[in-house]
Amino acid sequence: MVASNCIGIVSAQRAIFDTPFTFRSGAVLTRYELVYETYGTLNADKSNAILVCHALSGHHHVAGYYADDPKNTGWWDNMIGPGKPVDTNKFFVIGLNNLGGCNGSTGPSSIAPLADKPYGASFPVVTVEDWVESQARLADMLGIKQFAAVMGGSLGGMQALQWSLSFPERVRHVLAIACAPHLTAENIAFNDVARNAILTDPDFHGGNYYEHGVVPTRGLRLARMLGHITYLSDDAMADKFGRSLRSGKLGYNYDIEFEIESYLRYQGDKFAAYFDANTYLLMTKALDYFDPARACGDNLDKAFAAARADYLVLSFSTDWRFSPERSREIVNALLHNRRNVSYAEIASTHGHDSFLMQNEHYHEVMRTYLERVAKEVAV
Repeated sequence: MVASNCIGIVSAQRAIFDTPFTFRSGAVLTRYELVYETYGTLNADKSNAILVCHALSGHHHVAGYYADDPKNTGWWDNMIGPGKPVDTNKFFVIGLNNLGGCNGSTGPSSIAPLADKPYGASFPVVTVEDWVESQARLADMLGIKQFAAVMGGSLGGMQALQWSLSFPERVRHVLAIACAPHLTAENIAFNDVARNAILTDPDFHGGNYYEHGVVPTRGLRLARMLGHITYLSDDAMADKFGRSLRSGKLGYNYDIEFEIESYLRYQGDKFAAYFDANTYLLMTKALDYFDPARACGDNLDKAFAAARADYLVLSFSTDWRFSPERSREIVNALLHNRRNVSYAEIASTHGHDSFLMQNEHYHEVMRTYLERVAKEVAV
């Protein structure tokens, strides 16, 4: 039986753009497509729309499930639906796969016009600013002049923040969850190691592995294993795996012996089976490049001077990849600019992955804030 607060069956839609898109790098796409899903009903004056921005490995399938694959539920299904914190009885919710993605939107694995082969290494390096611009074009196509809210976790939270800087008049509320105003040197280092695992894979072929009929599985697998470690907390790994041995005894070899090793290799293999390596490179670079203060002399207060939105900023106690201190930097810059900002640090054992988890306190904070947002729009 389907739960009463489940969105139910959903389907993807495709938006085609024939107007050239110029990236921050100066590169141009003459034509591109964005795949997206919507949930709920857009009200008469189109004021109740919420945009959900995805994180590094995310996509447009945010909630609900597919008729031909009922087990494939959206990655934030516990957050979005009838009566859930993002209540689709009140809001029209949009999830999309960003440019450069590998889940239907135009990306490195897409066929390049006139070339009759995938873009591969020629696909432009993309930034958070580029994504926000492309998302605004989708909003234009849907007739949405202003979002009730833009929200996301991790890299998605960075996009939500950028919305309030790129289009301050087009977003009323920003929900920035488990993110940061820019990456630390340590985080950039993690991303560089992950990228090098892919770049040095013999099957990478300079990013044009599609033409060789191979996939840089080993590199992508290692990149995901490294990334996955940073998404979890030490306590979470200790509680779930500890030092448990698969066979109950030491093997005195280099095969998988500890349960945590088995788990990481499983996650790496699963990820490498469906995610595109070039997309992984693009997403991590977008993370590295995000830094709104850079153009303002590294002054975050000045960077947020143009913002007009109200904000909810959330962090999690065991998130060491995007620690609470980083969220408080955002809060302080917003307060300096006299913006209305609410902040909560949620106690959680799940590390950076906490923003995806079911957590009563976290969900209640989200629900309470969005109930306030709902009162501003005509349903």
